[in-house]
Amino acid sequence: MGDIQHQRRLGLIGFGAFGRLAAGGLAEHFEVVVHDPAYARAELADGRHLTMGSLEEVARAEIVVIAVPVARMAHLCGQLAPLLQPGAVVVDVGSVKVGPVATMREALPAHVEIVGTHPLFGPQSFGRAPGQKVAICPVRGRAHLRVAAFLRACGLRALLTTAEAHDREAAMVQGLTHLIAKVLVEMGPLPERMTTVSFDLMREAVEMVRHDPPTVLHAIEAANPYAAEVRQRFFAQAAAMRGQFEV
Repeated sequence: MGDIQHQRRLGLIGFGAFGRLAAGGLAEHFEVVVHDPAYARAELADGRHLTMGSLEEVARAEIVVIAVPVARMAHLCGQLAPLLQPGAVVVDVGSVKVGPVATMREALPAHVEIVGTHPLFGPQSFGRAPGQKVAICPVRGRAHLRVAAFLRACGLRALLTTAEAHDREAAMVQGLTHLIAKVLVEMGPLPERMTTVSFDLMREAVEMVRHDPPTVLHAIEAANPYAAEVRQRFFAQAAAMRGQFEV
């Protein structure tokens, strides 16, 4: 699975819904130590318990994965900077990349490698299709190559990109999905009996994101620098279409 597998200790910061999902897979390959002040223990869905540690303990790992809301990145990186070991690899999993990548590059010491990633799935959608995707943004060093090799060995598709290119595409891919889902949820309850296949698929898509925490929606719609433009285009097209039917 690439050289990254030889770095056996992995520190995970954040044990929310995605942190738990990631921890379940990572624990198959690494000794995972979790830090999250909101949790007294790190228990996985299958009953396994992972080691909890202080921020200092987690920061001593060879690989440090940051799985916290985008809004907390700057504060956390400031705390992490003096604690990280030379040669460590720091990886984030935020749904937006331009801001977090800039924060990590500026705040984290030069003696660590940095990789920005975005798993293009969540707890509700994971496992629904083979070869699910993870965007990888090289930031500092060459660890992104090892991360990509590891992900491919785990059956995932690694998509190398830049933070800017990621956010431009995600502004539509995620921005519109969550925006439309939010509107449909507010219009609910959605019909369940007299439905078409296309409506069932749309309702299934809504269910995949409707339980995401507000921090995810905020990151996708507010922290992505390209999301506002996509929303404006969408609403303009919707208004133009509305004019076709209201005479």
